[in-house]
Amino acid sequence: MVLMSNRIKDLRKSRGFTQEEIAEYLGIHQTTYGSYETGKLKIPLESCEKLADFYKTSLDYLTCRTNKIKPYKK
Repeated sequence: MVLMSNRIKDLRKSRGFTQEEIAEYLGIHQTTYGSYETGKLKIPLESCEKLADFYKTSLDYLTCRTNKIKPYKK
């Protein structure tokens, strides 16, 4: 859980987005998104899928099952 929270935080910061912007994209409050980044709340699958699409990466990357940021070919 902690690794995934680090991964989404690193992606957000590296792309220059605020927590508020990502929370708005996900349709949640900033405090909820902040809790995802700190590992206080588990991220629902639907939000994980949206984040993977938003950052153009895979769920495996977000969940630290791989270090390859590019998504798999479909």
